[in-house]
Amino acid sequence: MINLAIPIPSAPGQQDIEIEMSMNGIKQKLHYRVEVIRWSECRIGLESEDRAACVRDLVQSYDTDWVIYHIGVPTEAYVPLTFIKKEDWAAQLRWLWEEV
Repeated sequence: MINLAIPIPSAPGQQDIEIEMSMNGIKQKLHYRVEVIRWSECRIGLESEDRAACVRDLVQSYDTDWVIYHIGVPTEAYVPLTFIKKEDWAAQLRWLWEEV
C-alpha cells in the first residue's frame, strides 16, 4: 500500500479527520481519528514494557467502530495513535486485493 503523509496540527486529545479523495477516478471518503495519549493517563508504570501494555490496553478497549491504523513515534510525554473507521479499512483492503 502506498503512503501519503499529510501534516496536521498537533493538538492534545482527539482529532476527527475526514478525507475525501479521488484516485484514478475512484472517489473515496476516509475517516481517521488521531488521539494523543499522555503517558500520565496510563494506569500502569512508565517503563517501556508498561507503555506497550498501556497502548495495547487502550487499543483493545477502544470504540469497536474504529481499528488501529498507525502508532506514531512516542515521546517522553505522549504517544500519538491513529485509528480508521472499521468500514473504511475494510473498503481499503477490498480495493487493494482487487488491484493485485
